[in-house]
Amino acid sequence: MKGQNQEVKTHEKHGVARTIEAVGWGLFFIWVGIAFTIGVGKAIGLLVIGIITLGGQVARRFYGLKLEGFWVIVGSCFIVGGLWEFFTPEFALVPILLIIAGLALIYSVSKKR
Repeated sequence: MKGQNQEVKTHEKHGVARTIEAVGWGLFFIWVGIAFTIGVGKAIGLLVIGIITLGGQVARRFYGLKLEGFWVIVGSCFIVGGLWEFFTPEFALVPILLIIAGLALIYSVSKKR
């Protein structure tokens, strides 16, 4: 019986994780559509994407799921990039952050093997 309960809990957590992911992607696409339509600018656009990304991780934590370190880093990079655009628009930090995020993704995959 104990094994069955554990299996149900794992299945429920998987479902919650999928729901959080779907809502996050939905919010992302809605935001990008709004940002393109009204032209909010890079700084605001990046900040909101960072907030959506980190919000998904907060939701995972709230529901007792493990944080995904990669997405915490990505969300933080978007927040830093958005703040950077507000205060230092003459030097673009976003391309550097995107390169770092790409390298982190490749590293995380290679670490698992």
